[in-house]
Amino acid sequence: MSAVDNLAEKKTPTAVLCGPDTGIAFVGCGYVADFYAATLPNHRLNLRGVFDARQERAETFGAFHKVPVYPSIEAILADDSVEIVVNLTNPSSHYDVSRRCLEAGKHVYSEKPLALRLDHASDLLELASRRGLGLSSAPCSLLSETAQSLWHALRGGVIGQPRLAYAELDDGAIHQMPFQNWISISGAPWPYVDEFRTGPIMEHAGYYVTWLTAFFGPATAVTSYAGLLVPDRLAGVDPGPPAPDFACAVIEFASGVIARLTCGTVAPENHTFTIVGDEGVLSVDDCWNFGAPVTVRTRADSARARHHYLTGPRTYPLVRPADYPHRYTDTHDMDFARGVADLAASVRGEGRQHLTAEHAVHVLEIVLAMARSAAEPARVRIDSTFAPLAPQDWATDQFEADVVALRS
Repeated sequence: MSAVDNLAEKKTPTAVLCGPDTGIAFVGCGYVADFYAATLPNHRLNLRGVFDARQERAETFGAFHKVPVYPSIEAILADDSVEIVVNLTNPSSHYDVSRRCLEAGKHVYSEKPLALRLDHASDLLELASRRGLGLSSAPCSLLSETAQSLWHALRGGVIGQPRLAYAELDDGAIHQMPFQNWISISGAPWPYVDEFRTGPIMEHAGYYVTWLTAFFGPATAVTSYAGLLVPDRLAGVDPGPPAPDFACAVIEFASGVIARLTCGTVAPENHTFTIVGDEGVLSVDDCWNFGAPVTVRTRADSARARHHYLTGPRTYPLVRPADYPHRYTDTHDMDFARGVADLAASVRGEGRQHLTAEHAVHVLEIVLAMARSAAEPARVRIDSTFAPLAPQDWATDQFEADVVALRS
């Protein structure tokens, strides 16, 4: 993820002790924690406190956001007012921290990926199920107004039978940017060593894999290529085994849809998403913008019988405005806390959990298959599956007339 320099000098913190409903705690106070803290006031969440293995980082974060600091993770697990632990540690710690929290009887929302190994993710799923606990994982962009509107259009048959999807997640030539100077609003440095060690397959592919699987159902196979195009990104620093900085995968779905997904940190930024159907094309220009416009072009017969043209583009109306008040101004516009709120609503018995652990495991298997296929060129079969996900309630109740109008 990219960042803006010296943002801490330009922002005023908002206290995030915002409601009596669901008590949560952060484990991990690094760069991404500020994204969550900034957007918590959009939801019925009460941040009871935070912990980080680096005590100084926790103290800085706690002072900036005006929240208590726990002396240990044991203190969080012993606090009955904490119902959900938000795991914001680095990816290599996700499994251990999440498992420890589940064993202590806490619901868990984890930053992506759910784990770095499929057996670890499956273990978390089994543990949560056995203990009757909620488990969910980022990314939560499927809950955005843009994704829900795109899904609404697909359900309404606006482009007919979907056949093909192109998903782009190039994030710019990061090795040519001053990434060593990027800091979060509370002063946490961008964790570039972890980012480069983990790589864009694990860090970024999940954004659109989450959309693709929600829209088109379980995947059955992945064929991928990846390469390390800039091996000297960290001159003088040993980041461990280098991860590819470019990947391109073809994902096959049981529904018959084929998707091509590209991700990397070398090419110019491109977060576009395109779905081609028998009757038209749906497009989005940025999955990291919760209110990005959705456009549609439909097929119209030309005067020449052998050709078909696309009309438009026309704007497909968002099912509701993306006007949540509390934002973190960066190179994206995402309500990071929305996934935590989705889990919290389920914990409170106020609705279904839209980002299920079963689905997160399936997404992880696809992402891991991308890496495996790239390392050992082959078509990798996907064995896991998941129950169909449900759209948000607010995305199913509105704008039916617009669907009819756009299809007419």
